[in-house]
Amino acid sequence: MRIVFFGSGAFGVPTLEALVARHEVVLVVSQPDRPAGRGKVMTPTPIATRAAELGLRVVKPEDVNEATMRDEIRALGADAWVVIAFGQKLSRELLDGIFAINLHGSLLPAYRGAAPIQRAVMDGCPETGVSVISLAERMDAGLVYATASQPIGPASTSDEVHDQLSLLGPAVIEDVLARHAAGTLVGALQDESKATRARKLSKSEATIDLAEVDASTARARINGLNSWPGCAVLIGDVAVKLLRVEACAGEGGGPRLPGVFGDGGVIATRSGAIRVIEIQPIGKRAMPIAEFLSGRAKLVGSPVRPMPPAAETR
Repeated sequence: MRIVFFGSGAFGVPTLEALVARHEVVLVVSQPDRPAGRGKVMTPTPIATRAAELGLRVVKPEDVNEATMRDEIRALGADAWVVIAFGQKLSRELLDGIFAINLHGSLLPAYRGAAPIQRAVMDGCPETGVSVISLAERMDAGLVYATASQPIGPASTSDEVHDQLSLLGPAVIEDVLARHAAGTLVGALQDESKATRARKLSKSEATIDLAEVDASTARARINGLNSWPGCAVLIGDVAVKLLRVEACAGEGGGPRLPGVFGDGGVIATRSGAIRVIEIQPIGKRAMPIAEFLSGRAKLVGSPVRPMPPAAETR
């Protein structure tokens, strides 16, 4: 099949690679290069970078719905458009008469919106998955053509779940394309009564008061905020990001008071305790908890307090 691929984030890279292996990808449409890193160097999206490596034609419009760009894409006469983490809404005029499908990182109708993977981890969901849907006027509300699911591990971070779910994309997209080509594709309406929203993450969420939550809530929130914006707290007077934790029984000399840093990185919560697995002192690299504690034994017994929140969203 002749495919136009719309994507920007790394979530779509495995599917793009699979489409190139099986089909003719006639064009890749991605977001323009943006400043990144401390030096604010203009950087292409992960999709644009991989597409260039694969020798594909890439365009990076500021507005994909602008008339000239719209006409150029439609004139290609592709059999299907595949949209994954693109970052711009495709207009009705652009989509008119086109078979276009979107890969979304949740089991719809749950977690429609900008941060489905992070919200699923933060909410402590036992599983999540991907859905292939038609494009609709309302966000993520199209017909569901296919789904695939997988469990969320007890210490899994959002970044890990993101990468795992991205690997489910190639098979479900290929299945939908094959059924479309065979004329057997049928979509299912989403149950609107079960629809939930996955709003953008914000730096205002990037901390936690461990004395006010239970262990399962703390574990899910901290792991779900990894890697952005992270979960920043003060252990005594040391500012850190808690990157990965697990719920535990508080054994091994754990603290008796909620919100106090104990031996081995165990912290009691309002109910139960968590053990820090990976931590990052602000401005330094991430490290295992044992390495962090080396030379910082005096922190044991210190209060763990939330950091003042910021307001940036992504």
